[in-house]
Amino acid sequence: MGIPPLVAPGPELSPEREARYARTARLPGFGMLAQRRLRNARILVVGAGGLGSAVLPLLAASGVGTIGIVDDDRVEPSNLPRQTVHTPADVGRGKAASAAETVRALDAETEIVVFPERLTAQNAERILTGFDLVLDGSDNFPTRYLVNDAAVLAGLPVVWGAVHQFGGQAGVSWAEHGPHYRDLFPVPPEPGSVASCAEAGALPSVCGVIGSVMVSEAVKLVTGTGVPLLGRVLIHDALRGDTRELAYERDPGASPITGLIDYEEFCGVTDTISPSELHARLLAGEPHTLLDVREPWEADIAEIPGSLLVPLGVVMADPAGVAARLGDDPLVIVCHHGVRAETARAKLAEAGASGIVLAGGIDAWARDIDGDLARY
Repeated sequence: MGIPPLVAPGPELSPEREARYARTARLPGFGMLAQRRLRNARILVVGAGGLGSAVLPLLAASGVGTIGIVDDDRVEPSNLPRQTVHTPADVGRGKAASAAETVRALDAETEIVVFPERLTAQNAERILTGFDLVLDGSDNFPTRYLVNDAAVLAGLPVVWGAVHQFGGQAGVSWAEHGPHYRDLFPVPPEPGSVASCAEAGALPSVCGVIGSVMVSEAVKLVTGTGVPLLGRVLIHDALRGDTRELAYERDPGASPITGLIDYEEFCGVTDTISPSELHARLLAGEPHTLLDVREPWEADIAEIPGSLLVPLGVVMADPAGVAARLGDDPLVIVCHHGVRAETARAKLAEAGASGIVLAGGIDAWARDIDGDLARY
């Protein structure tokens, strides 16, 4: 069943704006009233990567009045095929600022609110305040659970999407009207069990498909048009050229969300060291072993000097053998973002070699410590 419009209509549009949206207003049951609701809407987008690149231009073109962009990352060359709001000239720039520039070029009257920071349990309430709806295009489980919980506490709906290789998913979470993300995924997957985009890849066009679905859901929620993907997940398979639907309901045994938690710990990302702390130890000459568990091609692009390169597959195949090579110095394990490093840490710990993970991986090191280091 449908849900009442999320946003009240704003003021009458100017003749120029009415002419701009004339084709949309002709849609059955839509009209300029719905367009005025979009103009009055404030939508927060988490992530200016692959999904954000599909979502942001469509939100602006649809006439959304205020768009917030949350992303602390910088544009890297390997982002460009699927993150189309950025150009080669933007490499090295903050993604939030780069995306904001693209959106402003589409519609100078759209208000853009830029948050060039990582969404955390400490800043989520501040960032979500004042928005009507959240579109979650993040690429990691700690952020997805954080967005869901923060939105539940704020009473906001979330349109979420995820892409992986040749497929993707999209859905709507809104605790006030139905199930939310934790009803579908009560617990996160084991660290390392789901490969990241850097590890597994993502077909650029899939980002476009899932991002378009997300914007359609946002428009439906804002205007009260159609039936939202609430309690349903749309699953797209580009290789088969098809979509299917998975229905789910509220979990009657789920614990209520009463506050925000440590989402890195909740998702199994533990025993970490920050880039600044590791840098301080290295400058002090403290003994250490830096174990890089990425692939050789990744190390060719960027690495921390002095690292020992042993790909994760080798660690998983012979943890005891790898552990025997590490010696007694404190062990710090490095990968692109930290997920593979956590998997290696757990496996090596079983073999008797205790270590910690560089939080945020080589990506965070390049951002926080070595700005000249290539990022990918």
